[in-house]
Amino acid sequence: MKRLYEAPAYGPQGACYWADTVAAPTTGEPFSRSAATDVAIIGGGYTGLNAAIRLAGAGLDVTLLEAEHPGWGASGRNGGFCCLGGSIVPEAALARRFGADAPTQWETLQDQAVTHVDDLIRAQGIEVDRHSDGETVLAHSAKSWARLKKANDASARLIEASDLAEHGLGGDWFGAMTTPTGFALNPRKYHTGLWDLAARSGVRLFSHSPVTGLTNGNSWHLTTPKGVLRADQVVLATNGYSADDLPDWLRARYLPVQSSVIVTRPLTRQEQEDQGWWSDQMAYDTRQLLHYFRKLPDDRFLFGMRGGLTAKAREQKAISTRIRSDFARLFPAWAQIDITHEWSGLVCLMADLLPFVGPVPGHAGLFAAMGYHGNGVAMGSYAGDLLARHMLEKAPLPDMLCAPPGRFPLGRFRRHLLRPAYLMADLFDL
Repeated sequence: MKRLYEAPAYGPQGACYWADTVAAPTTGEPFSRSAATDVAIIGGGYTGLNAAIRLAGAGLDVTLLEAEHPGWGASGRNGGFCCLGGSIVPEAALARRFGADAPTQWETLQDQAVTHVDDLIRAQGIEVDRHSDGETVLAHSAKSWARLKKANDASARLIEASDLAEHGLGGDWFGAMTTPTGFALNPRKYHTGLWDLAARSGVRLFSHSPVTGLTNGNSWHLTTPKGVLRADQVVLATNGYSADDLPDWLRARYLPVQSSVIVTRPLTRQEQEDQGWWSDQMAYDTRQLLHYFRKLPDDRFLFGMRGGLTAKAREQKAISTRIRSDFARLFPAWAQIDITHEWSGLVCLMADLLPFVGPVPGHAGLFAAMGYHGNGVAMGSYAGDLLARHMLEKAPLPDMLCAPPGRFPLGRFRRHLLRPAYLMADLFDL
């Protein structure tokens, strides 16, 4: 496989708190046979599982191949924000490319994505440690607060800086805006619930089964270290853990980006009051290189940010120092609080800054759903379900999702584009 980062980026990457909160699924042995299936799904995260559940529910024989253990990738190690997002294209650019109604259509898609996850969790009784009434964005500067007030719509609620303390949102902020759509969850519990639901739906689930070869003759052939799977149709659901040669069409169309997370020990009520933060809201700030954070149900505090540009030990040490420094600066009363867990993982950007959901051009029977720009809990789940419905019913896909993405410049060296982009973002964030 031709992957972009060094091998450690595709390994465990630290001690993930979520792994301590739920038992691993008991289903999913390695794939070690020669077999055939109607649909093969590569990737066992939110996208692959949502697609598998929908397809198996329609009576198709579905086989899912996960490269590592269930919940190993971004679906098991993200921040747990089920919220609006999935693209970083400005509204004006959306309108120019897809028409005047495109921004409204995108807003609708985001709402539908959150509703999809909400409905699924409720219908299946998946316990996900849910909390937070929507999502709160905190202005880190006077200019960003002015922009928030200008962009405010009727559904959002503005909170002046002088009123933040009474909401338990203490800190050096210039104001906040709360959007009522979305909620926080334990991402590993959600993933485990999906994995178990897929098993009950009849999906053949295999873990520790990386696809190392993908070819097409009369049918698709997926090669793993111990077997070969033949399929009439294939779904690529590998997101930031994709490879440039599975298939070659993917080359340079996506860009994995590292994101890092730390979690503290449980905070006492006095410690929460000392900082002035006791809110259950999931939150992020208005920086270009944003921070995202929330108090967990057991009173630990989660804090995340974009990570390093390589998986080399020196850069990982530097990002570890940076995230702890940023945490101490934004929450100074907790600067000496023990950090019990720290990990990182890969989110996925697309060259056109929009998710791609649809048939892969020039590859009959091959489909893909990927590229959620750090907001994959809702949009990644919904993308898998949307794609499955398209495969089953030829249900039309929104133009902005199925438009084939372009390629990043620099090919296999494209992650070097991130360094100047990060430097510029730091300047804008001053």
